[in-house]
Amino acid sequence: MTLIDVAYNRRMGHGTTHPGETTRRRSAAGEPEAGSPTAPGVVPSRRQYLELKSQHPQAILLYRLGDFYETFDEDAKIVARDARITLTSRSFGRSGRVPMAGIPHHALNHYLARLLTAGHTVAIAEQMSPPGRGLVERAVTRVVTPGTVAEPALLPAGENRYLAAALPLGERLGLAWVDVSTGEFAVTEFTGPGAATQLGEELARLNPAECLVSDAADDGRQDLAPIGHRTRLERWHFEPERARTALCQQFGTRSLAPYGCADLPAATGAAGAILAYLGRTNPALLPLLTGLRTETAGSRVGLDAATRRNLELTRSLGTGGSRGSLLGVLDETHTAMGARALRRLIGQPLRDLAELRRRQAIVAALVARPADRAALGQALASLDDLERLVGRVTQGVAGARDFLALDAALRLVPAIGERLAGAGAPALTGFADVLDPCGDVASLISSAVEEDGDGGARICPGFCPNLNVALTGARETRRWLAGLERCERQRTGIRSLKVGYTKVFGYFIEVTRPNLGLVPPDYTRKQTVATGERYVTGPLKEAEARILAADEEIGALERAALARLGMGVTAAAGRLLATVGRLGQLDALLAVAAVAARAGWVAPVLDASDALTIVGGRHPVVEASLAGEAFIPNDCRLGGDDPRVLLVTGPNMGGKSTYLRQVAVIVLLAQVGSFVPAAAARIGLVDRIFTRVGAQDDLARGQSTFMVEMVETATILHQATRHSLLVLDEVGRGTSTDDGLAIARAVLEDIHGRVGARTLFATHYLELTTLADDLPGLANAHVAALEAEGRVIFLYAVQPGAADRAYGIQVARLAGLPPWVADRAEAVLGTLPDVGRAVTPLSNSPNQPPANNHLVADEPDRDYQLALDGFSVGPSPSERLARELRALDLANLTPREAIDWLFKQRERL
Repeated sequence: MTLIDVAYNRRMGHGTTHPGETTRRRSAAGEPEAGSPTAPGVVPSRRQYLELKSQHPQAILLYRLGDFYETFDEDAKIVARDARITLTSRSFGRSGRVPMAGIPHHALNHYLARLLTAGHTVAIAEQMSPPGRGLVERAVTRVVTPGTVAEPALLPAGENRYLAAALPLGERLGLAWVDVSTGEFAVTEFTGPGAATQLGEELARLNPAECLVSDAADDGRQDLAPIGHRTRLERWHFEPERARTALCQQFGTRSLAPYGCADLPAATGAAGAILAYLGRTNPALLPLLTGLRTETAGSRVGLDAATRRNLELTRSLGTGGSRGSLLGVLDETHTAMGARALRRLIGQPLRDLAELRRRQAIVAALVARPADRAALGQALASLDDLERLVGRVTQGVAGARDFLALDAALRLVPAIGERLAGAGAPALTGFADVLDPCGDVASLISSAVEEDGDGGARICPGFCPNLNVALTGARETRRWLAGLERCERQRTGIRSLKVGYTKVFGYFIEVTRPNLGLVPPDYTRKQTVATGERYVTGPLKEAEARILAADEEIGALERAALARLGMGVTAAAGRLLATVGRLGQLDALLAVAAVAARAGWVAPVLDASDALTIVGGRHPVVEASLAGEAFIPNDCRLGGDDPRVLLVTGPNMGGKSTYLRQVAVIVLLAQVGSFVPAAAARIGLVDRIFTRVGAQDDLARGQSTFMVEMVETATILHQATRHSLLVLDEVGRGTSTDDGLAIARAVLEDIHGRVGARTLFATHYLELTTLADDLPGLANAHVAALEAEGRVIFLYAVQPGAADRAYGIQVARLAGLPPWVADRAEAVLGTLPDVGRAVTPLSNSPNQPPANNHLVADEPDRDYQLALDGFSVGPSPSERLARELRALDLANLTPREAIDWLFKQRERL
């Protein structure tokens, strides 16, 4: 028994045989099974599978067998593991047992999504001939890779899925990317010593599902290190001249100058590789690529992967999804294309002051006009995903209902434009002026397809006259068949006679056993069933032939009509995608305006200065999570006439990290073109935002928490400029106190003296606060807290000056640290300034651990000694005060000296 036959027997079962019929058993796929008398398909079916697999050796081959897609051998093991289905095995003759795993055909998209998420390329082999005698013909009809998925069911609605290509070319690094479901196709090129870093930042923004690299590329190259899922392609596909020719042919031009990349050979080579890859895997995707956008390096704010993660722009560290992220707060979009546009806006802040002011003006107009905002939102909510609808049309896979949905959406565009133009705001009027309603496309579609009255769609009668003739003939034949049962009952006298149809046997007349004696001589027996016999007649055969021919003709004519309509719509794909892009951006800005209006955000003043002033700033995500509770706002002043470095101290849980992140998020929102959560703000544009926040290790790369921290800090010091914004939280905490303090101070001094960036630096090293006396561009600030009855009360207010203590033990008590441990910590703390002094025994604590604690039960009289040799950290301000109080000679202190001492302490406070 062959491998293929094993699958047939297991999945399909066998048809029932009856007297007079052939005894050859067939699978549901119609191919001979092992064990049948002739079995001509046994060896060829195995050979067919192996031949198809040899054509796609790097792909998982899904081999259609009736109602299942089967996989075998190593493919079966991979599919079972990554698609999370059962791995089976069956005997395969002398070859032993063969691994096998199958996917039901109706659940293909579900399991295909799992395989693509795991990074696999999948080749799908379909049955190309109907079941019958002999071997069913099969062919690979499509190859799906993680970056070339176009089916809506396999794509997240609110997120782009990119295929990228990277090409190092001398001192240049080229990058191209495409979303094959929407037609977005763009390139950029980086040069200079920071090229690898810029490539990493762009890949972090795009997060491509798949990235093409040359098969000659060195995996050890540092500039290619940020690339995740790689697919190797022959090097000649990346050759700039070959790529230029292919791109010009794709766009029907003689030069790439109109697309801005004529002088970017690395970017051109990467774009050419994408064209070649799409042509190899799925050529139907190519018609959607009607143009190429060139993005200038340096036109956007640089955000590395760590910053995107730390600021939780699109993914929350807590939930793992968009809920709890900045995107989750802002995403009140009404369409899938608007959700994708909003994600792009958040992930791609700009440095273009004119464009930012244009966006800000649109948001301001929408905030001020709640009625127009509501009307526009209602209109947009009626739109389907136009971007991906246009993609389906240009790929030639759109059905009549897709065209109807596109037509309905286009007919709403004029009303949206009229609402914008009539709002009385120049910014909205300007937006309406560039909104092309594509009325000619809508008219073409409405002349070609219409609703059929049953919730479906059909070709309009006038669009394809030959189709009308074929439909009329088919209707007349089916009308004759509908009346055949009644006529035959009257003619034969058999009241239980039935006319039926199956896909295997076609049309038939069924007579039960008690009435077989009444069967007329012109009936020809076709099949024996359990309850009787099935027959055909000459007229019935002719009617069946006419219907089959008509159905084939109707199907061909409908496909031809939809193809002709698709060509007409594809000719306007560039205009359609431009309109769709503007509608998506409008939806995204509408969402920003809705949040700004409800939450009381303001328009920041944007300029090219180095000043950063925020009055009453709030963290948008934290504020949204408070469910009505008040968020304590805080100010921030950096640059301009204020210090460029702010050293923030204060207790854990006091709000330092929130304060740092909120400043960075407000700057990012301003450079998206949004309003910001503050009472007032002036933002001098930044070129990059860097964050060093939180603690995490990278076990996969063998990096400890401290190593990750140092790598991120080193990146900041190497890449930051005077125009950057730096956010660093507790640098140096992952190592010993002495080393950490030394590193933190050195980093601060380098930022202040060499880099010059506007910086927020949070630390628990209170010793660093004295740097404000030596560094003129550094100022201290602290998050306020109070201590009452041994407990700390967080005020969450950022105030000038340094914190006097860290409140670490009080915070530990809040966290549930056992009271005897907290008491012991306070006793140890009291000895730290006196090096080598014995620590108060634990038994003096009023709180005691449980009796089963062996440290106490076994050693009740043990004294603890704290070795502090070489400990160079000085006393805190409160400890200095306590020391001075102890040193006062109260017996000989005059009243005047006592008053002077009190005044001195008040000045210090």
